[in-house]
Amino acid sequence: MAEWLSAWCLAHLGSVPADVLFEVRQISSVHGLRLEDGRKIVVKARPDDGRAEACVNAQTQLAERGFPCARPLTPVIAVGSLAVHAEEYRPGGEVVPGDTPAIATRYAEVFARLLAALGGISVEPPLPNPRWLRWDHADSGLWPAIEFLDERDQRVVPEHVTKTADRARRRLLAATLPNVLGHGDFEAQNLRWQPAGGWTVHDWDSLAWQPEAALAGAASGMFPSTIPPTLAPIESSAAFLESYQDFRGRRFSLAEQEVAWAASLWPAAHNARWEALHGDPPICGAALREQAAERLRLANA
Repeated sequence: MAEWLSAWCLAHLGSVPADVLFEVRQISSVHGLRLEDGRKIVVKARPDDGRAEACVNAQTQLAERGFPCARPLTPVIAVGSLAVHAEEYRPGGEVVPGDTPAIATRYAEVFARLLAALGGISVEPPLPNPRWLRWDHADSGLWPAIEFLDERDQRVVPEHVTKTADRARRRLLAATLPNVLGHGDFEAQNLRWQPAGGWTVHDWDSLAWQPEAALAGAASGMFPSTIPPTLAPIESSAAFLESYQDFRGRRFSLAEQEVAWAASLWPAAHNARWEALHGDPPICGAALREQAAERLRLANA
């Protein structure tokens, strides 16, 4: 357990940790704790890039309105270079695996309900967008500037990955659609389903500010992902997008359909680049090689 956590919990929650329930370290560090007063809580800390306050504010408003997510217990508090907050511990439920069209439809219903709920939330846009949805960056070059990736040998990234990312990004940047608030990391690992029905959505640090069609398109590609991430089959992405429109009660325009398909490629391209730079098995890279041509055709890219 990080040394600062005990003092932070005492200062902001009125009790110190008695036990560690779990710890996870990825982009954020997540600490599940049982406090001495008996409460079970989760403390999240991530590098402060200016996004955290908007994300936690949105999560708070959703929880207050009864949306199935963990309720924040504190606002965002700076600890050195970190943005830290605590939220309720919301255990239980299971990950629903699979990438079939039927599974895609289940996830599309949740995503439609999630976007509808976020439509009533008022927060500052959580910018910059998560790096795997940051095709709108103003940095030089194709990819957003990310030092720990940029310092690696870029020559190992396959040409088909960079070409696919470039074509998808050009189509996305050509769009003239309004941005909305949405969940930018809608992966299977971030949802928990109850056997008797119902579900909980996690990872609200990953809210994004992009067109609705782009958010749905990205989700249609990433929904089956756990660790490592993957790309859904094309027919399952198509089922997700069709079902999403049904649940939302409106049809995408032709431009929105194209943007959705373009957005389905960018996270996979980001992940394929990551795989190559880290020497990982090319899971997204292989799927991208197989599917890119058809997805780009659907995107008119």
